[in-house]
Amino acid sequence: MVCDLCPRDCALGDGQRGLCFVRQNVGGEMVLTTYGRSSGLCIDPIEKKPLNHFYPGSSVLSLGTAGCNLSCKFCQNWDISKSRDMDTLTTAASPEAIAGAARRHECKSVAFTYNDPTIFAEYAMDIADACHERGLKTVAVTAGYIHAQARTEFYAKLDAANVDLKGFSDHFYRKLTGGRLAAVLETLEYLVHETEVWTEITTLVIPGHNDSDTELRAQCEWIVERLGPDVPLHFSAFHPDFKLLDIPPTPTATLRRAREIARASGIRHVYTGNVHDVAGDTSSCASCGEQLIVRDWYTLLRYRLTATGACPRCATPLAGHFDAQPGDFGRKRLRVVV
Repeated sequence: MVCDLCPRDCALGDGQRGLCFVRQNVGGEMVLTTYGRSSGLCIDPIEKKPLNHFYPGSSVLSLGTAGCNLSCKFCQNWDISKSRDMDTLTTAASPEAIAGAARRHECKSVAFTYNDPTIFAEYAMDIADACHERGLKTVAVTAGYIHAQARTEFYAKLDAANVDLKGFSDHFYRKLTGGRLAAVLETLEYLVHETEVWTEITTLVIPGHNDSDTELRAQCEWIVERLGPDVPLHFSAFHPDFKLLDIPPTPTATLRRAREIARASGIRHVYTGNVHDVAGDTSSCASCGEQLIVRDWYTLLRYRLTATGACPRCATPLAGHFDAQPGDFGRKRLRVVV
């Protein structure tokens, strides 16, 4: 049988697993072997996902499983995404238990992260149902590498997504991720134009691989043309990990250069990540330039949105989802046992 979840189209004989390692053909039925098992649960600030325009300052219960359907040589969570040892999945939790824990800890949302939720879609979708029954939001942190039919079913359960646009050339995707760029671009266009899922984008900027002015400009121009100028874009710093240990960390100056390229291309909300950069963490009004949300890492230093999520100076709405008052979770990180 062929697994029809993602563009890898893994052809599996009885007992075989796909490249993700967690989806298995068992007697002609596709089984998710990690259903109900998590590689850990933590409460994080929503800005860590990163989502800067989705209920700022709120807390999110984050969880993942194991495995991945891409083979990124620069994976920064490789101990989880490339795990072949099910014994590392020490937390067993039903969807109802996870939603209940998020409610008890007064989280605004639950995020599927650490490894790609595409590969544990059934588990994530059941968790999302349990969360929505309790008034919680759901978030996916994903590479967006998923087939069209599965994409429709999966994202119908979600309220927000941060999609990793890992580079902007098919050569980069094939060489460093084992995937194809086109499938990710299709997911982004689908999310922005055919769903109500709030969408932000992250690009991990890797020196010598996806940091040229030409590639960054092409990416930003595509975003403005195909998605619109209000989709927030995050440029994050790479650090040597997994199979790219010979590449130096991304200089802060490179991220600032990428941010300026994006802003010059017309993207209204551009951020820098994994570095200390208050200017690169700040959300400003697209019309008058007023600083609306000033952040220091994940701490909100200033919050000037009106109760309707608009600029107090010129009344222009800030794109995104906002409460009348921001959260105050700050930079904390709390482990949760279910």
